[in-house]
Amino acid sequence: MALKQIVQETVTGLGYDLVEIDRTAGGLLRITIDWPWQPGSELFINVEDCEKVNRQLQFALEVDGVTYNRLEVSSPGIDRPLSREQDFVRFLGELIDITLKAPMGGSAAGLVNPTRKKFRGTLERDATGQGWQIVWSDAPAVKPGQKVSKKRIPLPVHALGFTLDELRDARLAPVVDFKGRKPKQEA
Repeated sequence: MALKQIVQETVTGLGYDLVEIDRTAGGLLRITIDWPWQPGSELFINVEDCEKVNRQLQFALEVDGVTYNRLEVSSPGIDRPLSREQDFVRFLGELIDITLKAPMGGSAAGLVNPTRKKFRGTLERDATGQGWQIVWSDAPAVKPGQKVSKKRIPLPVHALGFTLDELRDARLAPVVDFKGRKPKQEA
């Protein structure tokens, strides 16, 4: 059996979703798992879940003769990869980073650099409600406690529509708030 099939069957058999398989040249086999997503419930993978999957995978991989030096099972983390349609539905409205397979080219229409491939913005549905778009502004983020001039002219908001086939990579953008301060919400 192929590696992906063995891992997929083992992980789903234990009640988890397979997010990613990564095999490095040094013999590391990294498996990323998550709970199956259901709207309204947010369960998180813990160490016991990873240990349970790790033990079961060790047996399954040994039986099928898969060679590896080290097996690592982990949760998706704060920069979780988005690869399936279901992932995009789940994280609608979240801040994401995307990398396109090809630069924008002439479709940039002078608004952004036509050779640009990387974008960070909010994931939204497009106007048709069927496709995806990322919405961003090139304005620098306001730091907590920073005063912003009322005369400051806001930079325009950009939107880029895309399909999943056009993406090389898509991930949740890690947003970490160590101090607990939040910017004041505009009324």
